[in-house]
Amino acid sequence: MGKILTKLSTSLKDFIQDQQMFFVATAPAEGKVNLSPKGMDTFRIMGDNRVIWLNLTGSGNETAAHVLENNRMTIMFCSFMGNPLILRLYGTAKFYQPGDAEWDKLAADFPAYGGQRQIFDMEIDAVQTSCGYAVPFYEYKEQRTRLEKWADDKGESGIHDYWEEKNKISLDGKPTGINPRKS
Repeated sequence: MGKILTKLSTSLKDFIQDQQMFFVATAPAEGKVNLSPKGMDTFRIMGDNRVIWLNLTGSGNETAAHVLENNRMTIMFCSFMGNPLILRLYGTAKFYQPGDAEWDKLAADFPAYGGQRQIFDMEIDAVQTSCGYAVPFYEYKEQRTRLEKWADDKGESGIHDYWEEKNKISLDGKPTGINPRKS
């Protein structure tokens, strides 16, 4: 059934590229565990042991706060169509924001979505597969476009104001490291 691997194989990379969503889990040393679903064209495989993903503006910024304090991250993919499979990537992460030296190079790999907030860069130290036999079938229809419209309607200045108001402090009162005026 399940296996623990040290890196992504070609078949697992292909599996990732076929998925329409993934889940990101992080936790601070103390406080709430965060698990977020992610979609859109926001995930890239950079090698056998490295992935990056583009984080767009949302109602909170828990992942950034957690990574600043405790850089452990788990990313999970699961098959909702076709052969069953659950894939977990375990590792450590850091992030870059607009204005950071690494930002322009990495952001060029993604569509120019409004509200781009961070790019998380994860070094994978373990890959786990499991059966996924109990994961139900779901038929993919399409990606939602509401977040893109919301960000476009706010504009860059409005997004920065939103970051200032909603994205600087986590649910547990921890700083997220976001700097709305840096970019």
